[in-house]
Amino acid sequence: MAAESRTEPGLRDRFRAQVRQEVKTAALRQLAEGGPEALSLNAIAKQVGMTGPALYRYFTNRDSLLTELVIDAYGDLASALSRGAGTGATDPVARLTAVVQAYRAWALTEPHRYRLLFRAPLQGYDAQSTSLVEASQPAMEVVLEVVGALAKPGTAVPEGPAAQFRDWMKHHGIKNVPEAVAARTTMLWAHLHGLVGLEIEGNFTSMGIDPASLYEAEVRDFVRSLSTTRD
Repeated sequence: MAAESRTEPGLRDRFRAQVRQEVKTAALRQLAEGGPEALSLNAIAKQVGMTGPALYRYFTNRDSLLTELVIDAYGDLASALSRGAGTGATDPVARLTAVVQAYRAWALTEPHRYRLLFRAPLQGYDAQSTSLVEASQPAMEVVLEVVGALAKPGTAVPEGPAAQFRDWMKHHGIKNVPEAVAARTTMLWAHLHGLVGLEIEGNFTSMGIDPASLYEAEVRDFVRSLSTTRD
């Protein structure tokens, strides 16, 4: 009996983890089909073979499920960028190029999850909660490291925002990163987000443009921007 009592909690935990994963998989299908607005706990419950009230034992409400999906997506994005950063480890430009390609590839493979991270939040949902901001940091830290390895000493901060980035890094415990690197990295992300957002919505296709060359040009322009030094 003692042995059974010791193993029972482990079995319950594994069953609970399995059900939670099935729920999240069903939720991702809904996201792919209709976006966050289509997320329905009752519909998910039917798909996984349980009642609506039973599902609430695993996720307290729609927002708690949405939060886990966002945290999972940030983790997967960070892993993809980390793998990219490990490519061409002796060549800083090659590493940056690989990270840019990894960012694009993840978004194209997982467009519904990319939109979940970076589109305007649902009404009433706090997309800037502490847990979500913390979940986003590992992906940003990968890019900060790659850009930091590429930036030359004395790289100029874009005019104006140095103090803002200094405060941002202090708030998130980011150390040993120059304000210029933080600012330039954020600008790079903004540019990539613009390219990815247009691409996954099909805008380049309608223009007859191959976006791969635009990402290559973005890397070249960004590398040149890092050669701008302080007076």
